Amino acid sequence: MGRRIAVIGAGATGLTCIKSCLDEGLEPVCFERSKDIGGLWRFKEEAEAERASIYHSVIINTSKEMMCYSDFPIPDHFPNYMHNSRILEYFRMYAQHFDLTRHVRFQTAVRSVKKRPDFSRSGQWEVVSVSSAGQEQSETFDGVMVCTGHHTHPHMPLHDFPGIEKFGGQYFHSRDYKSPQEFQGKRVLVIGIGNSGGDIAVEMSGVAEQVFLSTRRGSWVLNRVSDNGFPRDMMHGTRVTALLRKYLPFSLLNWIGERKINTRFDHSLYGLQPEHRLFSQHPMVNDDLPNRILSGRVQVKPNVSEFRSASVVFQDGSVEDRIDVVVFATGYTFSFPFLDDSVLAVADNQVSLYKYVFPPALERPTLAVIGLIQPVGAIMPISELQARWATRVFAELQKLPPEKTMLKDIENKKKAMAKRYVLSQRHTIQVDYIPYMDELAAQLGVRPRLGWLLLRDPRLGLQLLLGPCTPYQYRLCGPGQWAGARRAILTQWDRVAKPLRTRVLPETPRPSTVPLLLKLSAACLLCTAASLYIHRYPPPFIQNPPPFIQRFVPNLG
Repeated sequence: MGRRIAVIGAGATGLTCIKSCLDEGLEPVCFERSKDIGGLWRFKEEAEAERASIYHSVIINTSKEMMCYSDFPIPDHFPNYMHNSRILEYFRMYAQHFDLTRHVRFQTAVRSVKKRPDFSRSGQWEVVSVSSAGQEQSETFDGVMVCTGHHTHPHMPLHDFPGIEKFGGQYFHSRDYKSPQEFQGKRVLVIGIGNSGGDIAVEMSGVAEQVFLSTRRGSWVLNRVSDNGFPRDMMHGTRVTALLRKYLPFSLLNWIGERKINTRFDHSLYGLQPEHRLFSQHPMVNDDLPNRILSGRVQVKPNVSEFRSASVVFQDGSVEDRIDVVVFATGYTFSFPFLDDSVLAVADNQVSLYKYVFPPALERPTLAVIGLIQPVGAIMPISELQARWATRVFAELQKLPPEKTMLKDIENKKKAMAKRYVLSQRHTIQVDYIPYMDELAAQLGVRPRLGWLLLRDPRLGLQLLLGPCTPYQYRLCGPGQWAGARRAILTQWDRVAKPLRTRVLPETPRPSTVPLLLKLSAACLLCTAASLYIHRYPPPFIQNPPPFIQRFVPNLG
């Protein structure tokens, strides 16, 4: 083995970090404060300190083909949208297949991570850990991968809710919610309209007398099922769609998207429509909320103005009496208590990381934060690609650019995020799945060569262009290339259909909702629009082409 790498956390991100270390000949030592792997996705009846927590009924919002690790497809018989127990089962299969758990020290927490005195030369870290028995140990590592996530510290802004100290009922953060049985016959208020708030409101409405869902700004609501019953993220998470989003006007994209999702239900009529546009906030994914609103089991209310002993006053002046329970689904904050602020400072849920991975000011790039992103899409493949890149940097097989370049990239990303999204603590680590994956892939050297594939392997190339951007695409070439990637891509729709065929009919629907000709037409339209735009607004290198280009194209410019 080579250099020793400390991996902090054995959840979905920590596991792929261990594997990435092994792939690059590094020696991983993973510190996990609990008794088992799985992190967020390992359900516990009681919330544990310093550990993410979920409720029993949680089903993931991304489909199995879009969320799997890139060289380990999820079994074809697993459902497309998996319950948390199935996700944990998949993680166990992954860990067993690649023999990862032998590198994990369970019930061992990291107390501190500090630079060694000779850090500017060695890049080494002193990691102090403590076991459940209280035994403390200090060790030297050549690199550190932080995989603690961003769902550990509940954000509960009670100061924003006047009178909460007078409220006589029960109130708690959604992190402590586990199941609805104890709320039978209660009148419940859920504050916050993210994914947890929507899920909890729907689930409680099955047993509660009445559920109220309070929101400051509303939300656009997506469902998991797309046209013809296929997973939404597979139908819309394509490279053609990503190109359209890149080149079409932002207002037009929002108009098209809002018009489409309003055909399912009118967000204005249901009291959910926000002032902001569709792509200016992380959307809620919920299949059942419109039905519960339509049946009256959930009532949508504006923000809370004041709490009283047994009632709640809302900003529109309405009052709801006899409120028994309040659930604050108000999100999370993240921090790194084992790191000094001089290494990595967090302020207002913001942190400066190059490509959301590397602190730019370190003398040696031997610390990486993995999985600290909020994607519109699956987080597991992103964490995996981050880990693959980071371990290549640790092994000195790749280099980072100068600090000035990294700082400029960080600043540009912050400006772009501020321009696009409404101001919120949840919009500080937001990324779009395909653009960010391609950005990481370019750093690593594994971005698919689409033009080459369209010429040499048109069947595969068309799948990459027109089909879902599944993680296998990033194993076709470059470091970590996987021989099974092509087959995994060409058979991905078979794995989508497999768990649905519990009653096989003579004819089953084709795994495509848009004819190939229409998709190709859209691609041609996009190319034409891009050509017209470049012709009207030529970039500098066309206006003033370099001499070597003028030699071959004398009339250019």
